[in-house]
Amino acid sequence: MQAKPRQGCIVVLFLGVTLLARAEEKPGKKAPEIVLEPQKGKVTVGKDLAELNLPDGLVFLSPKDARKVLEDVWENPEDRSVLGMIVPRDFDPEGDGQWAIEIKYEADGYVKDDDAASMDFDKLLASMQEDTRDANPEREKAGHAPVDLIGWATKPRYDAKEKKLYWAKELRFADSKTNTLNYNIRILGRNGVLLLNAIADMEDLPRVEEITPRVLAAVDFKPGKRYEDFDPGLDKVAAYGIGGLIAGKVALKVGLLKGLWVAILAAKKLVIIGVVAAGAIVAKVFGRKKQAAA
Repeated sequence: MQAKPRQGCIVVLFLGVTLLARAEEKPGKKAPEIVLEPQKGKVTVGKDLAELNLPDGLVFLSPKDARKVLEDVWENPEDRSVLGMIVPRDFDPEGDGQWAIEIKYEADGYVKDDDAASMDFDKLLASMQEDTRDANPEREKAGHAPVDLIGWATKPRYDAKEKKLYWAKELRFADSKTNTLNYNIRILGRNGVLLLNAIADMEDLPRVEEITPRVLAAVDFKPGKRYEDFDPGLDKVAAYGIGGLIAGKVALKVGLLKGLWVAILAAKKLVIIGVVAAGAIVAKVFGRKKQAAA
């Protein structure tokens, strides 16, 4: 995660019910005031798609508020597919050491998990590292710094009963002094996958690891849209399994990108969601040239 430049002043008034932050001021333009309205407890995600039952200490930001943070404060490209974010109760989008979990959904179909038990994750990692190296020339042509996939920060773990998967990768950008954490949580459903991606620094891994079991327990599809509700006579089957979900190979299979890692973002708070994670969302998240002091 890149160091952030100094910003305008921050005011945080939490669950009272407003959180205020001030985006980066640009010459000749007044920085907009950002007002967030966090939700706690039970929250519906999407159009009756899934439900969060958030424990104390965690709150939910609506799609509108999540995009305010991602796009206005952290300067990521516009993305209308965001369904919201899970953040700590004392969340300050401009503060140091902050983390957030973005939520998306990919309706690629029912993901068969019969490859999970026999998966060789070391072999999978080696293939992903090769993909990363092969894509770097394209990244550099696009004005992005080359990146190395150092290895698993957390080796993939799949709960076959709950149909929930998580893993984390450690990345190193050539223009950064610190490594970046790419932490991914996936919830398998009847017609697709919920994508939960932690936006955090590598040094925040212990904190994210600690919160992961609570997040996993808090998220599930609504009845009728769960994995066990799959109807082989009616429902589409995804073109990939657990291995493809982790490696993101599906992006190549459907011809969305020549290089899976080309579009990793260079923003104040790196959102490498989907790009180094998995799924067809890769094509939706294109980065831009790195800004000075970003």
